[in-house]
Amino acid sequence: MALLDNQHKPETERARFQLYAAACRHLAEADPVMARLIALVGPCHLRPRRQYFITLCDSIISQQLSAKVAATIFDRFAALYPRQRPTPQGVASTPLRKLYAAGLSRQKAEYLQDLATGFLDGRVATKRFGRQSNDQIIESLVRIRGVGRWTAEMFLIFSLNRLNVLPVDDLGIKKALQLAYNLPAFPTPHKIRTVGQVWHPFETIASWYLWRSLQAEPAIISFPRLPQFLEDNFRSSSWHAVSPTKTERTLDSYWFECTVEYGTSF
Repeated sequence: MALLDNQHKPETERARFQLYAAACRHLAEADPVMARLIALVGPCHLRPRRQYFITLCDSIISQQLSAKVAATIFDRFAALYPRQRPTPQGVASTPLRKLYAAGLSRQKAEYLQDLATGFLDGRVATKRFGRQSNDQIIESLVRIRGVGRWTAEMFLIFSLNRLNVLPVDDLGIKKALQLAYNLPAFPTPHKIRTVGQVWHPFETIASWYLWRSLQAEPAIISFPRLPQFLEDNFRSSSWHAVSPTKTERTLDSYWFECTVEYGTSF
């Protein structure tokens, strides 16, 4: 599985655009529902987040908190360190009372220090990530207190940009799948895997579009020219939406903008 997990590692922005274009073409050809979501949402904006330790700290701090509260506490936590950049060495040596003073609960403070220790003692070996499979990375991360499978999967998607991750227990994925596929209830993990079989090996990109579909304006956009649009691999060409009131723009490689009649800019 390691080969599959690591088979696509774009080294440049252009390579990333081309890879995401290929992923979208695959998804749209394999799944008409996904084709509509791609047309609605626009280009995929996934970028790797290289600050692995800080990202995982943020994930632990954010657990069971609103986004606003989590951001406030994280900022206070980060302010304890030079240039507001927590490091494993710095967090491991921080007295718990200072972490409490930043707004962290005793449990989360202990989780953060276990994470820092894990980076230092090799339980989390970031230099090996490039050679490890998804399951191997998940296994190493869940050894850390406060890091579960869902957090590890989010790390694979948003930090490492692994392409074949399908977080079947994610609430957003369940809600988006229910709406997009007109299901009577939240899908089970088995149902999500069944629907997602045709997305392989780009489950991550499909998941991203499902999440983003929840933020998109409610509209039904049909694209009779979408197959040709995808066939052209997002090369520069004129793109016409169905409605003549839609604003036409020119595609520029994979990245494009389209302002539709209700004012949404992708």
